[in-house]
Amino acid sequence: MKALFIGGTGTISTAITKQLAASGCELYLLNRGSRNDILPPNVQTITADINDETLVAEKLSNHSFDVVCDFIGFTPEHVQRDYRLFKGKTRQYIFISSASAYQKPLGDYRITEGTPLSNPYWEYSRNKIACEEFLLKKYREEGFPITIVRPSHTYDNRSVPLGVHGKNGSWQVIKRMMEGKPVIIHGDGTSLWTMTHNSDFAQAFIGLMGNIHAIGQAFQITSDETLTWNQVYQTIADCLNVELKAYHVSSEFLDAVGSNYDLKGSLIGDKANSVVFDNTKLKQAVPHYCATVRFDQGIKETINNILSNKELQKEDPEFDQWCDKVINALENAKKAIIASL
Repeated sequence: MKALFIGGTGTISTAITKQLAASGCELYLLNRGSRNDILPPNVQTITADINDETLVAEKLSNHSFDVVCDFIGFTPEHVQRDYRLFKGKTRQYIFISSASAYQKPLGDYRITEGTPLSNPYWEYSRNKIACEEFLLKKYREEGFPITIVRPSHTYDNRSVPLGVHGKNGSWQVIKRMMEGKPVIIHGDGTSLWTMTHNSDFAQAFIGLMGNIHAIGQAFQITSDETLTWNQVYQTIADCLNVELKAYHVSSEFLDAVGSNYDLKGSLIGDKANSVVFDNTKLKQAVPHYCATVRFDQGIKETINNILSNKELQKEDPEFDQWCDKVINALENAKKAIIASL
């Protein structure tokens, strides 16, 4: 199999790249080269900015592929560009969409590929929906060989998946836990969520590559394990061997006071909703797929890696101060109400 990945060094794509390289796939990565030092030696690279369409077309003029996947396509303009570049040059074009595109609020907590797509809270999700609609139109009208993949919350060994964090990622929340400070959990922490390790995601994704049953179809790829957010944070605290000091705050309040962190989209448009994914369709197309990395096992590996690598410990004092302000404001409001009774 000859495949081209646009991107290929992110949370999801790195695991796929490594597994494909180990299988002997003829794999090319087209990117700007900023993280190519992590790639296996048998992966071939094409250094270019995908947004420079003329240059990319020139560099790919002598290539055709069995599979092309864009891991960094976010807007309709991106997939329209890809359509122009790869029409007639690939047997399958895989677009990475998002499970956040499913309707909010949900009509049913059980999610299948047939769940309607609609998210008025998050522009990111609406753009993904628009990308899907463009590609499906090209498939229906011209037979452009698309496959749509919808990941949910996928993680690797470089970042802890959380409900609420700052612009610098998860480290500041870990640091708060280790310092014995309270950490904010949205809602009452009992809504349901699914975390998927990137190695499990890669197994399913590779099973869709070159798969005749995947053409013209959309698939969600997640673990079958469901956790409450309280369980997620407690598992992280257990891995750190610290007491979890959870501070529950409504998602609506966090959105109102957290404009710097796009919490309307990431919480109300995504993580504040209970979701349980039904992967029946995926398992029919990829019968061997089974997510094997339980969250408590995967997150332990992640935390050990972060604690061992200073470059992954990016502090975020602005977010830390914001957490303290939110907690102090609510505690003061509580005291004021009690005093007035």
